[in-house]
Amino acid sequence: MDNQKKIPNRLINEKSPYLLQHANNPVDWCPWGEEAFEKARLEDKPVFLSIGYS
Repeated sequence: MDNQKKIPNRLINEKSPYLLQHANNPVDWCPWGEEAFEKARLEDKPVFLSIGYS
């Protein structure tokens, strides 16, 4: 069993129910915005865009 406390990612501050349901994922998700693109640019990393699923 996983007894480790989950630390929420940046999505914890969002208002969207869809984004909030992923706030405790083990992925360090960033909401869409300039901060995400600046972080990617500074770290020379691509942006992985998730548009949801059905």
